[in-house]
Amino acid sequence: MKEERSLSLLQLMVNEGLVPSLEEEENRKTVIEKLKQIVVAWVKRVAWQRRLPKQDIAVTSATLLTYGSYGLGVHGSESDIDALCVGPYFATMVNLDILNPVFLRDIDETGWKSLSRVLANTQICRLVPDLKSMLRCVKFWAKRRGVYGNLNGFLGGIHLAILAAFVCQCDPFVGLSALISHFFKKFAFWPWPRPVELQDETLHPTLNPTETRLYMPIRLPFSSYEYCHSNITKSTFYKIRTEFLRGHNLTKDLLKFDFDWHNVLEPFPYTKKYAWFLKIFLSASKQDELGDWVGWIKSRFCCLLFKLEEVQGLCDPNPAEYIDVNIADPHVIF
Repeated sequence: MKEERSLSLLQLMVNEGLVPSLEEEENRKTVIEKLKQIVVAWVKRVAWQRRLPKQDIAVTSATLLTYGSYGLGVHGSESDIDALCVGPYFATMVNLDILNPVFLRDIDETGWKSLSRVLANTQICRLVPDLKSMLRCVKFWAKRRGVYGNLNGFLGGIHLAILAAFVCQCDPFVGLSALISHFFKKFAFWPWPRPVELQDETLHPTLNPTETRLYMPIRLPFSSYEYCHSNITKSTFYKIRTEFLRGHNLTKDLLKFDFDWHNVLEPFPYTKKYAWFLKIFLSASKQDELGDWVGWIKSRFCCLLFKLEEVQGLCDPNPAEYIDVNIADPHVIF
């Protein structure tokens, strides 16, 4: 029956369009390959403009590294591709191993920040190779229940990837349905602010068992002392823990005759739960202008959350974006 529960969950993921088709996968690979060619051509042109010797220009190269949901293999049909262009001044970068300490030795702070997400992805895939199905389910759950989105003070993709990988390391020989059940149980009762750390024999364990500056400290898997950037507030911390507990209560008995994954993944009922809302309406005359405007506003959501908490005590930001079909101008509603 547990195997049947796992298969029904996988089928639900397919039905929801979370698994890209083979054609979509080939399109993405083609795009990445074309981008790599553009990057290599660019870096060779720069080398020529700098008047490097011909033999140096011949071996000059660069590369493109993917990360985020695509790098972890859990992207959906509508997902974008997070990619980082890597090109030191004039060095060959073919078949780059970014975990090689020689490569990381002289990198500057800006480069380190840019590489951190790629490093995290690479290390997660190395430590837990079979993460895709579970992580895809966990992300879908987080989006449905309104606890996904770092800008809104919730869990981002990297947070969920590490939490899911942690559970896989703790229970490496169970099926998908049991992993999801264990995920909810583990974090419904996790003693925050004790950090979540992946088991990695190449790193020293942290000396400090707690990280009190963050509500939910999650250690980056390539460092003994760095944590995932987090915007979690008092309100969103409460909402995340509530949803972990709800998930645990619904999945603690997978063999119940009336068990249904749709109950676990039911969208969060904002209009039934709350009576008061703050609506943010943004519009512009052109779609391009709207994109810049929305990005600017989103980057300030966390400041707004803190101010609302001072006034209201608790608030629950809805990460979804809406449009009003009766309005012609490009717009978005939060």
